[in-house]
Amino acid sequence: MSTAARRYHVTTFGCQMNKADSERMSGILETMGMTWEADPLQADVVLYNTCTIRDNAEQKVYSYLGRQAKRKQQDPNLMLIVAGCVAQQEGEALLRRVPELDLVMGPQHANRLEDLLTQAMAGSQVVATEAVHIMEDITQPRRDSDVTAWVNVIYGCNERCTYCVVPGVRGVEQSRTPEAIRAEMETLASQGFKEVTLLGQNIDAYGRDLPGITAEGRRQNTLTDLLYFVHDIPGIERIRFATSHPRYFTERLIQACAELPKVCEHFHIPFQSGDNDLLKAMARGYTHEKYRRIIETIRRYMPDASISADAIVGFPGETEAQFQNTLTLVEDLEFDLINTAAYSPRPNTPAALWNYQLSETEKSDRLQRINHLVNQKAAERSQRYAGRVEEILVEAVNPRDPSQVMGRTRGNRLTFFAGDIAELKGQLIKVRITEIRAFSLTGEQLTPVPA
Repeated sequence: MSTAARRYHVTTFGCQMNKADSERMSGILETMGMTWEADPLQADVVLYNTCTIRDNAEQKVYSYLGRQAKRKQQDPNLMLIVAGCVAQQEGEALLRRVPELDLVMGPQHANRLEDLLTQAMAGSQVVATEAVHIMEDITQPRRDSDVTAWVNVIYGCNERCTYCVVPGVRGVEQSRTPEAIRAEMETLASQGFKEVTLLGQNIDAYGRDLPGITAEGRRQNTLTDLLYFVHDIPGIERIRFATSHPRYFTERLIQACAELPKVCEHFHIPFQSGDNDLLKAMARGYTHEKYRRIIETIRRYMPDASISADAIVGFPGETEAQFQNTLTLVEDLEFDLINTAAYSPRPNTPAALWNYQLSETEKSDRLQRINHLVNQKAAERSQRYAGRVEEILVEAVNPRDPSQVMGRTRGNRLTFFAGDIAELKGQLIKVRITEIRAFSLTGEQLTPVPA
């Protein structure tokens, strides 16, 4: 079967970086002449872009692979690919566990998919997990949206958080040049995209590996410099960035976000724990006091800014008193959203080998308790939207109510209102908020329908 006759399916697990990688790999498969197939059990080429940040995501991949392996036994033309972080972590061990696989490729090899798949189609079982310099992305991604887009600005991570497998599977930091990032954003603008999210595993580290020092001795090519460099692109109305690290989050960056009209007032800054001893054990490189100062500084410059975060409960050795310190941080700082997770031991990480691992029962109890508080505080925080007029970038139809469209506020709050997607998609619409929920809003359109 030629590649042009093949139908492909990509299933994505995990973070925004994985979603961006999947879009690029889908673009490569379409460049090879393949067409998208929504049903993975009907596709001729099946790619699982995997996540290993927690064990349950990894186990789900193996469950899906089991079904596809049975298909492969009946249809040897089926091509099975595992990409992403599980592929990088397991390497050739994946072939021993699932011998039906044709291609195992780590995240650094996403741009090499055509070459690697061609080798696999010629009859080789291919494993690509060696460390490489990531080639500049010249592929046209198959974007999941035609209003908002991801743009990678830095790959990899040089941090060594004791619980995290990411540096081991995504490699060292590699920043793209400002010129390459701007060129991609200009292309997106020419295609009608209105919003761009700049992505990095640790985006505040952007540019550390690029040359350039100012006359005053300040490093150039920081994330702050990048925001100023890309801000004036005509057609791009909104700019976001994620994910930030408190160790590198500067007041200069906050000032830039306050000054630049297109940069949205939304910050995703994981804190992971509210206890200093645990933060030290995690090797996070900051204290809860420093984290609080960052949030206070953001709110001094932008009082209405939305702030989201990540938190881990049940880290090895976490006492009830230390868990209470995390709850106090959540109580005090009034986040808009917190992604919470119970600690999950990951391969080749120091914390997985430590004594004092908490029981699953204890971790589950703490996860329920923090989630209850997170939901309560988010509902309280949402009240500030009551009766306000918000600017919504319309992205899609409300899947639960076709008479409504949906989009996001500048603060990233999902908002629904009555309207025709054919008229409103990609438009910035003023909406008066009439209903408030913890994590979403409903309103009524004020802006006249564009002619």
